[in-house]
Amino acid sequence: IVVKQLALDAEAEPDMTDWQRVVTAARAPKDRVRIAICGKYVEHKDAYKSLGEALRHGGLAHSLDVDLRWIESELIESGDPETVFQGVDAILVPGGFGERGFEGKVAAARYARERGVPYFGICYGLHAAVVDFARHVAGLPGANSTEIARSAIDPVIALITEWTNEDGATERRSDGSDLGGTMRLGSQKCRLVEGSLARSLYRRDVISERHRHRYEFNNRYRERFAALGMRMAGVSMDENLVELIELPDHPWFLACQFHPEFTSTPRDGHPLFAGFIAAARDYRAIRSAPRLASAAADASGAAA
Repeated sequence: IVVKQLALDAEAEPDMTDWQRVVTAARAPKDRVRIAICGKYVEHKDAYKSLGEALRHGGLAHSLDVDLRWIESELIESGDPETVFQGVDAILVPGGFGERGFEGKVAAARYARERGVPYFGICYGLHAAVVDFARHVAGLPGANSTEIARSAIDPVIALITEWTNEDGATERRSDGSDLGGTMRLGSQKCRLVEGSLARSLYRRDVISERHRHRYEFNNRYRERFAALGMRMAGVSMDENLVELIELPDHPWFLACQFHPEFTSTPRDGHPLFAGFIAAARDYRAIRSAPRLASAAADASGAAA
C-alpha cells in the first residue's frame, strides 16, 4: 500500500522470511517460561516497555512464550523470597536509581545466586549483584553503593571520582552537586574477555552498547572479587571500567552496566536476552523433572 500510494520504484519482491519466522514463533510457541522482573516502577509498566519487549524478542528466538511476572522490589524486602519467586524460571533486575527498593534488588540477586536461578542484572541490577557478592561472599557487611550510602564502609559501587581520588572525596560542581558531568551516556565500546559467557553469546570480542548511568564498579575491589570467583567479563576499551560481571560457577549469572534492551529487535533479538531466555528454559526443565518423575511414579503405581 505504501509503495503504491507513494509511487515508489520497488520491483523486487520483499524477502519476508525473517518476519514469517517471527510470526510463526509468536503464534505457535513450543513452550513458556516465566520471568520475574524485580523493579521499583512496576506499577507503571511503560517505564520498562523496552525491557519487556526485549525479553519477548528473546523468547521468539527460541519459539517460547515469555510470561512476565512484575514484582515490586520493596515487597521482597518485607516478604519471603521463596514465596515471591515461587514458580519463576529466571530473575531479572533492571535499571533504576535511588534508595527505595534497592535492598529488595540485592535480595533478589542473592536468591538467584544461592539457588542457581538464572539471573540477569542491568545497570542497577549489576550494582545489586555486586553489593550482594560483597556482603555475602566477600564478607563485607558494610558494602553498599555510595548512591545509597555516601559513607559506606566498603563503597563497592561509587562515582569514578570517589575511587580515583586519593582521599576518596567526590569532586563537585560549583552548585554543590555531582550530577551531570559524571553521567556516562550513549553508545560506548566494550571488550569481552575470552572464555566468558558474554563473549560466547555475542560471538565477538568487541561490542558497542548504550549507557545511561553515573555509578560504576569500584576498581579497588576488582582483584579481591576476582579471587573469590567473580569474572570481570567485559571492560571498557581502556580496561579502566568494568562493564560486565559473571559468576562462572553459577548456571547463568550475568550483569551488565549498559542497557542492551535498547538495541533489541523482533527479528534479530539481542544475544544477552536470547541467552537469558534459553537459560530460563533449561532451568524450567530441571525444575520440572522431579514433578514429572513423581507423576510418572504415581501413574505407574496406579496401573499396578
